[in-house]
This record gives sequence, C-alpha cells and structure tokens, in this order.
Amino acid sequence: MRILYGVQGTGNGHLSRARVMAKALMKQDIEVDFLFSGRKPDQFFDMECFGDYRVQAGMTFATHSGRVNVPQTVRQNLSLSLFKDIKALDLSCYDLVLNDFEPVSAWAARRQGVPSIGISHQAALTHPVPKLGSTWFNEMLLNNFAPVDVALGCHWHHFGFPILPPFVEVDASPFEHTHQILVYLPFEDADVIARFLSHFSDYQFLVYHSQQPKGQVAEHIKWHSFNREGFKQHLASCGGVIGNAGFELASEALTLGKKLLVKPLIGQFEQLSNVAALQLLAAADSMMSLDVNVVKRWLKTASPNPIAYPQVGDALVKWIDGGDWHDSQPLCKELWSQVTLPDTWR
Repeated sequence: MRILYGVQGTGNGHLSRARVMAKALMKQDIEVDFLFSGRKPDQFFDMECFGDYRVQAGMTFATHSGRVNVPQTVRQNLSLSLFKDIKALDLSCYDLVLNDFEPVSAWAARRQGVPSIGISHQAALTHPVPKLGSTWFNEMLLNNFAPVDVALGCHWHHFGFPILPPFVEVDASPFEHTHQILVYLPFEDADVIARFLSHFSDYQFLVYHSQQPKGQVAEHIKWHSFNREGFKQHLASCGGVIGNAGFELASEALTLGKKLLVKPLIGQFEQLSNVAALQLLAAADSMMSLDVNVVKRWLKTASPNPIAYPQVGDALVKWIDGGDWHDSQPLCKELWSQVTLPDTWR
C-alpha cells in the first residue's frame, strides 16, 4: 500500500500527531509520502522523520494580538494558487490519502476518486461534543475545508461517540520543578507576555515564542525560540502549563499530569470549543484575556493525576492496513477500554 499523508501545518499539534503516525507507519512497512501546507517552507523544523516531504501554500488563519483577523484571513486565502495546487497534485500512484485537515490533498483525492481518511481533532467536532461559538459558517468549514470519505476524530473523552483518544508521545520526568511554569502563547505579542509575567516573581517562567521581546525581560522569565526537544524536556519537568487552547499541548499536559491554564485564540472556533470541553471535564482553568487574578489563583492549585492514553498510532495503522475503513467502532472501543479516566469525567 502506498499512502499520501496531507498535514495542516499551521499548528504544531497537527505536526505532533503526524510524527506519531510516521513512526507507526514505518513499523508496518507502509510506503508513505508527506505533504504539508499552511506554513512557509522555512518555518518548518525538526522534520527529519518525514523524509523528502512536499510543501504547498494551502490555507491558514491570520491573527493579531490573540485574535483571528477575519479580513486579513479572507485576503490571504483568496488566491488561485490553492485551486492550481489541487488540480496539479497527481494521486495516480497512491492507494489512499490520509489527511489531517489539509485542503490540497483532501480536495485532490475527492477530485480524482482516491479513497481518503481524515485523522484530526477537527473531525471530533463534527459530533455533538462540547462546543462554543458554533455557527453555520464554522460547521460548513469543518465539513468542507478538507473533505474526506472517512473522518476519524480524536478528543480527550469519547463523549459517547466513535472518537479516538489523543495521539500523545511524551516522556515523563523523574523530577518536577513545581515553581517552574511552561508558557506557550504563540498568538500573543512577545512584549505583552513579558510584561504580564513580570507580576509573578515567585515563579520561573519558561516561555517559548517565535519572537524576541523588544523590551527588558525580568530575571524570572527565561525566553526560548521554539525547539521541539527542549520544549518536551521543559514540559515533562515543569509544574504547570500556560498555553493557548490548542488540542495537542493540552493532551500532553493531561497525559503528564500537569495543571493547565488555557487562553484561547479569540475567534477560533476549535480553540473556544476546546475550552468548553476542558471546563466541562474540570480538566483545566481558562482565561479569555491575560488576567493577573486568574493566574494568581491558578498558580496555587494542585496538579491532577496523569492520564495514560494508549498508543493510538500503532492501533490505527493496523486498522488502516486491514482495509475495513468504514467500521471504526471496534477500534475506538478497544482503545478507550485501555484508558482509566478520572472519576469526575465519567
């Protein structure tokens, strides 16, 4: 079997899930080529596991100061290049297209009649799971941004639907620095983050951000450009995480038993829905803006017990190799049977 795997590159969560799947596919000796879109080629990093991958422009969101900039998003994506890329992508040598919310490969598969399977958190939101800010436009986007024949969603809880557990690959640390907080707020301005964290000098903050602050940074704030290995090490040993409401970072925090405070990207339906789910499960605290009082209270809270999610990638690849792609119920049931969820989640 030869597979093209299309991955949305706008968020690191999609890439993390693809890394888990790349290892699982290699174990099964399945030939796979990777296609990424939504980010400029020079903005991808730590991509060795994907081999000779391809990059297309695709579609993405424009953001400013922690919010989706709708006019800029529309202008940015109104381009004929997307349609040209879809038309030019030749899938004649592939038996299957795997897709993680990537529009070029999804629409090319539909256009050429190649079977496609979607593996994404967005697919879970097509079920009546906890959601916030749902509109007809968001529902249309979920169903048409990257359409597939079979859609497999993943979430922190199945909520009674055929949904997979999260794809998580993290290593716990034998040491935990309780007064060390990992901060990942990629949509906020670097100087705004530095000024905000200056209020909490009793803690050390490890900030990962693509920009360097222009102003002075307090001594208790350590600034890092994004490095996957360094990020994973700090995530494993920190006492808590302040992040956006992306799915993958929250999944990793829950798996490691890290207390979590999320600030969603305002106007982004998926992140707002993630907040709704985390609040329903009492799995994290949240703030809609950078709020000093919220952080003060959260810093004093205890860490939860870790959740041992199974190796979803390995089980999924075996299911894909089996060829019965329209019956995912046994796969989902088998995987959730391996998870012990907190009693308060039941």
